[in-house]
Amino acid sequence: MKVRASAVQYHLHTISDFQDFADQVTHYVKTAEEFGSDVLLFPELFTTQSLSIGQSDASGVRRALPIEKLPSFTEQYTDLFRSLARQSGMHLIGGTHIISDGGKLYNAAYLFYPDGRVGEQRKLHITPTEVKEWNMASGGGLEVFDTAFGRIAVLICYDVEFPEIVRMAKARGADILFCPSCTDDRHGFHRVRYTCHARAIENQIYVVTTGTVGSAPTVDFMRGNYGQAALITPNDVPFPPGGLMTVGEINNDMVITGDLDLDLLYQVREKGSVTTWRDRRTDLYPDWS
Repeated sequence: MKVRASAVQYHLHTISDFQDFADQVTHYVKTAEEFGSDVLLFPELFTTQSLSIGQSDASGVRRALPIEKLPSFTEQYTDLFRSLARQSGMHLIGGTHIISDGGKLYNAAYLFYPDGRVGEQRKLHITPTEVKEWNMASGGGLEVFDTAFGRIAVLICYDVEFPEIVRMAKARGADILFCPSCTDDRHGFHRVRYTCHARAIENQIYVVTTGTVGSAPTVDFMRGNYGQAALITPNDVPFPPGGLMTVGEINNDMVITGDLDLDLLYQVREKGSVTTWRDRRTDLYPDWS
């Protein structure tokens, strides 16, 4: 079975109203739809662009909204993606959006199904900046999602740097891991990229990742973005050298697309050059399933 996957290098910039955001999202969805994609991934924290709509302060100066205001866009955001998933027939992974629950803020990824269902995965590992500057809380558990093209997991940026959680996702049947990301410099970008490759090799799975590009100059902590989308494979003979099915141009506004062959995963797990999933030594260390 082949899965056609697309990922958006989402260009952040200042917008004037939510319709600007909706128009930009719709453009990317229609682009992936024209390629006949089954699933489309948006990056982490791309909805912070909505904060640039801003509001006027007492002196009449227009300033960006604070992070605490982002949950007020949740209904518009989810309505938009539900509608686009139905219209396109694609599974849309709507990057991540900040939500409020029980008085706490969470960084949550959403999977929008073509039939109107919505799945949610909250970020499990919170970076120091998210804690210090945004007082973000961590999610409470791993979700795996059944789709028309198999079982998948969605782990957000920093989450992919922890191998145990990806082992758990693979043990629960995930063949494709989607990793929406947002990094502000090369160091952060390469931490996420290199660990995505490691997780693909360790678990013999595909990893689809992408990040924000451009800049939201009025929004705190979203001024710098360094991003690149990639469809990452295990490193073995049936796959492209270097484990890259396709990759975007760094920091460009674009959509990448490629075909992920699930049958190849099953073949290499049984008789590849290495069989890393089968050969794990659970007698020496825990089986994180």
